[in-house]
Amino acid sequence: MASEDSRVSTGPASGMPVNEAASTPSARDNREGSLEAPTRHPIDWRGDRFYDEDALNTELERVFDICHGCRRCVNLCNAFPTLFDLVDESTTMEVDGVAKSDYIKVVDQCYLCDMCYMTKCPYVPPHPWNVDFPHLMLRAKAVKFKRGETRRRDRILTSTDAVSKLVTTIPLVDAAVNYVNTKPPARAVLEKVLDVHPNAVLPRYHHNTLRKRVRRLDGADIAPVASGRTTGKVALFATCYGNYNSPQLGDDFFKVFRHNDIAIELTPREQCCGMPKLELGDLDAVARAKEANIPMLAQLVDSGYDIIAPVPSCVLMYKQELPLMFPEDADVLKVRGAMFDPFEYLMLRHKAGLLKLDFKNPLGDISYHVACHLRVQNIGLKTREVLQLVQDTRVQAIERCSGHDGTYAVKAEFHDAAVKIARPVARKVEQVHDQNPEARFASDCPMASNHIAHVAGSEILPEHPMTLLRIAYGL
Repeated sequence: MASEDSRVSTGPASGMPVNEAASTPSARDNREGSLEAPTRHPIDWRGDRFYDEDALNTELERVFDICHGCRRCVNLCNAFPTLFDLVDESTTMEVDGVAKSDYIKVVDQCYLCDMCYMTKCPYVPPHPWNVDFPHLMLRAKAVKFKRGETRRRDRILTSTDAVSKLVTTIPLVDAAVNYVNTKPPARAVLEKVLDVHPNAVLPRYHHNTLRKRVRRLDGADIAPVASGRTTGKVALFATCYGNYNSPQLGDDFFKVFRHNDIAIELTPREQCCGMPKLELGDLDAVARAKEANIPMLAQLVDSGYDIIAPVPSCVLMYKQELPLMFPEDADVLKVRGAMFDPFEYLMLRHKAGLLKLDFKNPLGDISYHVACHLRVQNIGLKTREVLQLVQDTRVQAIERCSGHDGTYAVKAEFHDAAVKIARPVARKVEQVHDQNPEARFASDCPMASNHIAHVAGSEILPEHPMTLLRIAYGL
């Protein structure tokens, strides 16, 4: 929706926090939309005013009033129905009748998918009303975190590196945890201790991590061929999820990229990109993750590498969120320019005539869920474009939120809402599967696909698109 340059444009007024309007909109500003490209303002998260609770509540009331008068986003997530119920049940039936202490109920339902900004809101910047609902929710989450009101459960669930290392460091512990996580008695205890919903799908852990598996992959040297924006030499930022929870994807990435004569290797190390902590409002933790990862990634870019990651949220972190938090950091902007979605990269190679089309196996019908954090990248449906290069393959894209968001769907108080949000997607997947039991189901986000398949309640097996491409090549 916004270009790379516009995502780090100057804010509405010097020193003002994101989402805060420079002036009160006048009557002539009551227009919808704009002839200009939408933009995102840098997040002034280090400024004192960003954490000023009175200023925050004033801005929340302003934006909530605009949302109340529009209501286009009511079907996206549970944040908007929560807001509208608060308004409709108030004494005035307007936002001024809602207690400011209840604003946090709306904030807690937002998981920063960005779909309201991307697909619905007619008042996003540069409209004078300057509505960026997701980043206003981020500001409110950051204030909540600063007040020390974030639950211990949420801090644990978003500490992905620490939890994963604890589970996978000692052999057999991962198998024991995976086994226990499927047993109702253990899940009942987990619900009591951490408020994790007993029916939520939990990620599996693997002692044989991606970093360990890659040691055994074919390491034949490939002379990279540069073309356009691509150097033909990529570093895979495994991410915490890719390393500990879906390490088998490493095999698929390495096989597909090397089959296409793209030199690929793992980054020297990785730490969580910071997206879970961003969604928690722990911006200092995001900054620490940035300091751990960006220098290493920037050095790889200087050495001629492009960067890819197996999870859309991690790609988005480097393409959008970190540049908005650190718009003056040259290394952050350097990494942003070299960060690619994997299928975006493959399609760029295809357009240059460098992608091999020697597919051995058709894939038939595929229900393809387009993850929200992939849609926010504004690159189009590159995964679908690549998969449809395979003969006798038909891809039905489903562009609707899964409601998972990493931790939202596993929390006891939000799981039912996450299931409700996912149900329309699951229904479409089931319809394709009913017509063709051999149909496949895929999403670039493993967490989203597992959640959707669980909601579908059938024998549908979620697969990653890179796995499907590896199958198509017969590798």
